[in-house]
Amino acid sequence: MRAPGQDYAGAVYGSLLAASVVAGTNLRTPPRAIVLAALLTGTGLVFWLAHVYSRLAGGPATGGARWPAVRAAAGHEWPVAGAALPPAAAALAAKLIGTSNATAAWLALLVAVAGQVGWAAIASREAGRAWPAVAASAAGNLVLGLAIVALKVWLAH
Repeated sequence: MRAPGQDYAGAVYGSLLAASVVAGTNLRTPPRAIVLAALLTGTGLVFWLAHVYSRLAGGPATGGARWPAVRAAAGHEWPVAGAALPPAAAALAAKLIGTSNATAAWLALLVAVAGQVGWAAIASREAGRAWPAVAASAAGNLVLGLAIVALKVWLAH
């Protein structure tokens, strides 16, 4: 169950961001899995910080960013960074069991897309939507994720 006031937009966005990071790597000479994991984690953290800053800078003028506001913004935006962790872990796990760097990258991409679809479905259900709307939300996010996969395949050839 979600915490009061929590939304899942950041997790959906963060998963799409992670998929985009993996898709931006070269399929012919993919980075080592550890490098990909660092790239995913680092990008997630940078975007998280940007979201925290934007929330603080774009919020109501309260005489400066006080610690409780910073903590609240950081917590609210954490799913943007957190969504990068499963694809990063997948890349590392794939490498640990002996797969190629390319296989590790593809697995990370699939995990990111699955996360995006899963978070969209959870967000829709938690918002009280009926099952057909949940399915439509998941399908719409699957289309976005597959668009990223298609771009990677198309641009890699």
